[in-house]
Amino acid sequence: MMLRELFDTLEASGLAEHIRENDNLFPLIESLHVVAVSLVVGSIFAVDLRLLGVSWTARPASRVANGILPLTWAAFALAACTGGLMFISHAVKYLGNACFDAKLLLIAVAGINMVVFHLIASRDQARWDVQARPPFKARVAGGLSIALWISVVACGRWIGFTMEVG
Repeated sequence: MMLRELFDTLEASGLAEHIRENDNLFPLIESLHVVAVSLVVGSIFAVDLRLLGVSWTARPASRVANGILPLTWAAFALAACTGGLMFISHAVKYLGNACFDAKLLLIAVAGINMVVFHLIASRDQARWDVQARPPFKARVAGGLSIALWISVVACGRWIGFTMEVG
């Protein structure tokens, strides 16, 4: 099945039609999405700012991350679900939207950054965990994460302004 056919099928589903046709459902889903994304980005920023050595420097980086990341993952799951529901309601329109494509790509790159951090920078975290200023590789991961998530939010905002109407 071609991508366009898959998107046509998703958009033609009863659930997608219900979201599209109900005056309150899409705005409700979108509001939940915005709250979830805010929690994702805000909680990630808290960890990233610790990695940069800017905040919570008296706490071990692992303690900051372990305390916050469960919230991040729960919020990310909600954001993915609500984003998916918004997506199916206008799936074909999203097909050619550069901002939507960029948002998904940036989320993937942010995920890769996280994996690389865990494979490289956090391998020796026990050595630098309590230092107020983590090593350069941890600071790079934190700074890159902040830049990527700001870009994800910007692209998400622009999706609504760049969608074809009609």
